[in-house]
Amino acid sequence: MNSIIRLSVLFSLIASAGCQSSSKVAGEISYTGEPTIIYKMKADYSKNVPVTLNEEGTAIVAYPSPKDVYYKGQFAYPVALSKGWWLDNRGVTPHTAFLQLTYEEYSKLEKAPSLDKMMKMLIDTDPITEMYNLGNRNRFKEETLEINQLIAKGALKKFKKLK
Repeated sequence: MNSIIRLSVLFSLIASAGCQSSSKVAGEISYTGEPTIIYKMKADYSKNVPVTLNEEGTAIVAYPSPKDVYYKGQFAYPVALSKGWWLDNRGVTPHTAFLQLTYEEYSKLEKAPSLDKMMKMLIDTDPITEMYNLGNRNRFKEETLEINQLIAKGALKKFKKLK
């Protein structure tokens, strides 16, 4: 019986050790959950479909399905913020490039173009000039307002710089 209790206690300890909390400790920023990614671009590509390139910028490694260009039921356009910043709604990374196709045009396709065709449709293979991860997206109650306040205060440096 004693060994059953020990096993129970051991199992409980192992199970609780594997649990992670995404709660914020005073002053800490949680990077678990849906990220809040903001970025600046060389030009306004906000209506163009983003794809992800390999580190060398020579091949597309990820792209959306034409049915997957939505966020919360709307086209996944980034949200314009102050001082040229954009809030991502699509999964932009430091290796993002943009297609010539707009979200509207792309969403009407029956299937995604071939990788060769998409490579020929790239507007710019390195359009992102700066990018930050501001932590879990759920931490903001009034997302656009609060992020614009961080930008105005020059407080982005305390967050994870991605590019």
